[in-house]
Amino acid sequence: MYEHRSDALLPLREFALRVVRQIFIAAFVAGGALAIGAVGYHCLADLPWVDSILNAAMILGGMGPVDLLHSNAAKLFAAGYALFSGIVFIGVAGLILAPLFHRVLHRFHLELEEFDDPRRDD
Repeated sequence: MYEHRSDALLPLREFALRVVRQIFIAAFVAGGALAIGAVGYHCLADLPWVDSILNAAMILGGMGPVDLLHSNAAKLFAAGYALFSGIVFIGVAGLILAPLFHRVLHRFHLELEEFDDPRRDD
């Protein structure tokens, strides 16, 4: 997916397309996680769809639940969904930041190779 360390730095246009693709993948993952949460809150906590989406979005964003949960099944789902959401948040952040970090490190590596090149006449 990414260029090898011996390859040249990716042109800016191709890099921008890579970043956009990663953002779309991250949005798809976050949307799927939001859908799982909304369905779970709707089915297990008997919340209306709007409230289910709100609770799922708040948990997914790290803010915490909005509505009180009354059944044990809903509380267990909320606990599992909160743990799942933490992992999704880290994964989505990694998907978005990976191309940026890779480009910085790749450029740094290329500069080091240029500096250490024994064929250089300085």
